[in-house]
Amino acid sequence: MAAPRILILGPPGAGKGTQSSNIADEYGVEHVTTGDALRGNKEMDISDMDTEYDTPGAYMDAGDLVPDKVVNAIVDEALSQADGFVLDGYPRNLEQAEELQDMTDLDVILSLSVAREELVDRLTGRRVCDDCGANYHVEFSPPEEDGVCDDCGGDLIQRDDDNEESVRNRLDVFDENTQPVIDHYESEDAFVAIDGEQTPDEVWADIQDAIDARVE
Repeated sequence: MAAPRILILGPPGAGKGTQSSNIADEYGVEHVTTGDALRGNKEMDISDMDTEYDTPGAYMDAGDLVPDKVVNAIVDEALSQADGFVLDGYPRNLEQAEELQDMTDLDVILSLSVAREELVDRLTGRRVCDDCGANYHVEFSPPEEDGVCDDCGGDLIQRDDDNEESVRNRLDVFDENTQPVIDHYESEDAFVAIDGEQTPDEVWADIQDAIDARVE
């Protein structure tokens, strides 16, 4: 099988990170996320782009959003260096989707679908170790001792953006900006809708079937 070029889409809490890791491990491809690409190219020279700062890192250090044209260039660079990839977290809007079309051809476009209230339950129940960063869930993956990390004994906290108001706002932003991206891809032969409300193993089985059916 050739190294597949895969795009995975879905709202916050749909399981993109988990399944992207599965794909990267199973098919030996790079897991490319916007955040990792930005962090890996913080010192990239963008002085020719007529931007406020000369490196992506300067935007990040200032707490400012990195402009789309800079993000596009960084993703393009990351994909060009990868022998196969699963792209997670990009494109976030139709303009980025059009840029991606110029960067590469996609073998598989996976869209994880999960009902809104299920996403709220998943995200508001998430707990993160304040020391080592391990993830838990109060219902689906609780620690052995309430509030204590199994791995390091650190305190488990709820991230500020995992409270209900923030979660619903993040989902509203997704619906406004990124749902049109999914609608844009739906008519393509590479597009596969995946029921993200199944168990993680069932979701993974459907993803493997979709990839194996489309990549020789």
